[in-house]
Formats: sequence, C-alpha cells, structure tokens
Amino acid sequence: MKKVIIGLSGGVDSSVSALLLKQQGYEVIGLFMKNWHDESVTISDECPWLDDSNDAMLIAEKLGIPFQTVDLSKEYHSRIIDYMFNEYENGRTPNPDVLCNREIKFDVFLEIALGLGADYIATGHYCQVNKINKDHKEIYRLIVGADENKDQSYFLCQLNQKQLSRAIFPIGHLNKADVRNIAKKNDLITADKKDSQGLCFVGKVKLPDFLKQRLIPKKGKVIKIDSKFIQQKIDLNLLNSKEEELELLSSPFSFSSNDGQEIGEHNGAYYYTVGQRKGLNIGGFREPLFVIQTDVSKNIIYVGMGESHPALFKKALFVNSNEIHWIREDLKIYENETMEVKFRIRYRQPLHTATLFMFKKGLYMLFDKPISSVTSGQFVSWYLDDELIGSGIIS
Repeated sequence: MKKVIIGLSGGVDSSVSALLLKQQGYEVIGLFMKNWHDESVTISDECPWLDDSNDAMLIAEKLGIPFQTVDLSKEYHSRIIDYMFNEYENGRTPNPDVLCNREIKFDVFLEIALGLGADYIATGHYCQVNKINKDHKEIYRLIVGADENKDQSYFLCQLNQKQLSRAIFPIGHLNKADVRNIAKKNDLITADKKDSQGLCFVGKVKLPDFLKQRLIPKKGKVIKIDSKFIQQKIDLNLLNSKEEELELLSSPFSFSSNDGQEIGEHNGAYYYTVGQRKGLNIGGFREPLFVIQTDVSKNIIYVGMGESHPALFKKALFVNSNEIHWIREDLKIYENETMEVKFRIRYRQPLHTATLFMFKKGLYMLFDKPISSVTSGQFVSWYLDDELIGSGIIS
C-alpha cells in the first residue's frame, strides 16, 4: 500500500482528493501547511488559516486519516514574500502562486513528506500527470485539467521531473461540478465552501495595503499618453536580423513625462502594474484609464484611455536564458531553433498561438496576434497540444 501525504487546505478540492485517494487504496495522511500569521492585511474579518485548519482537521476525522499541521511560515516569508516585495520594488509583477508551488508545496512540503516515508504527495490542483517511456527513460508529462475553466497547469509551470514523479492530482480528470457533487454525496463539510481567493496562503488582500508594509507611499505623477503617440517608428525592413526584429518587438514601451499630459497623482509607482484599471481614482474621461507603463526610478505612472490603447499591446516577449525552464528537457530547443506552441501569461487566459525563437541570450516568443498587458516578472507557460512543456519569467 503506497503512502500519500496530501496537502489538506480546508477546501473542497483537497477534501475530495483525499477521499478519492483513500477509495483507491492508498495509505493517506493529511497535512495542513500554515504559512501565514498576519491577518492585519487580509480583507476578510475572518481568520482564514484558522478556519481552514479547522475544516481540514474535520475532513481528516471524517475520512479517518491521520492529520497534522506544519508551520512553514519562515520558509514562505523568505522564499515568497521577500521575493514579491523585491520584484514590486523593481517595477516587476511577480506571480506568488507559481512560486508557492515551486518553492513550498513541491519543495519544502515534498521534502517533509518524503522524510515521513511518503511515496507521493497529492494536491487538489485541476491538472493531470502521466508517464511515458522515451529512449529507455521514464518521462513525466504535465497535462491540462479536464475542466477547461479550472485548469491550473499554469500554476505548476515551474515544476521539474523529480517533483512530477512524486505528484498525484486526484481530481485533474474531473470538473468542478463533479467535485462538489462527490463532496455532497459523502457529506463533506467543505462541499459548498467558496474557493479561496487572493495570494497563496495569505488570502484576499488589497495589494497596495499589503505592499505598504515595506514599500513606503510616495507621491508621483500620472501622465496620460495619447493613443496617437507612435512609440516604434523604426521600419522593421531596415533591421539586420530576425533577432533584432524580435528584440524591438519585445522591448517595453518607453515614455518620458514630456510625451503626455499630467492628469493626477499616485502614491507609488510600484503599487501598479501594466494593464491595471482599478485603483487610479482619476475620472472624467470618455473611457476608463489603464496603466500602460510604470517607471519606478522616476516614480511616474503612464496611462492610456481605453482597453484598445496601442501601448497595451505587444507582439513579442523575451525570456532571459537563465530564466527559461523546461519541464520536458527532451523537447527543449537550442540556439537558432524554433518551435510553434500555445501559451498563456496568466491564469485563466485562453491559450494563444506563438513561435519560440532561441538565441544565445535567451528565448523570444513571437505572438500570432498582439497580446494585451504583457508585464515583466510574469510567468509565461508554453504548451504542445494539452501538455505544458516549459515556462519562463518575462524580462
């Protein structure tokens, strides 16, 4: 009987995952990860981790499986929170959920589980893993979840072969409605519990309030850039190589305060991200304002009117060579090679098509159609059919 330690979060997905594992004959142990202590920054009046921990314990009792809580707040703070603050301070937009899976659930938690004699760890993610044999080697594939609306493969885009070899995703073949029905039929108290929102293990937060713990508010200008302002005047036909063309297309827009009209003030450029609409608190315009660029060194936010503002859209992105991650090392491309893929740059974004171009300094992704709100610091994940094969941090 194989031993599986499941991350019981106190939600319906991990509850049903534990139930299914037990029904499949595994020896199941529930482990609740306590990663956050400070409730002062959460929007909800409740104490999320305390409620979740209690629900997880009740589920374990109901299923008759051992249960314990492990405090990983120290590791979470150093690996996730510190990284987040550093990225925002430098004008980039990190994704703590992707990091949380790479650094906490499938690293620290995995090592604890293996130390307790587990063969596998399990989580309630909506994704699937399977194994193939290629060139006399076992290779693990990360496959999208069967429920297209809940597919969470993006959040696992930084996992490696070792981590996938130890992972089980019991509900990856189900849709959300099926999971809730299973919970109801088995009288699990989490059957109707709402899905958690906000930062991984922290809960729902007002991001500026959260960031103000370390990033001090400071007044700066909001500059409105007219949609007729032409950023790239260079004729692509005059460039010497494909690499030069891709470098130009993937470069961030660059504005100065003389390029537009000052329309207001903000409390700190690092509180904002490209594509953001809420939180500007500037009205009186025909269409909503969107952040099109931030300059943290000069503490200036540049905005454009309307969701079709040309500065919101990019035709390409770049991933530095040391930020490229291949889940499928056997499929990776090398210098001067290309690959047609599907991709996304945020959770729940529909998959788009693009071509990867590999050069010595890194990887360019050329989109088939321009994409809105491509932001440095975000993760981009790329797929072949329904398999996630690699990812990287956008420069």
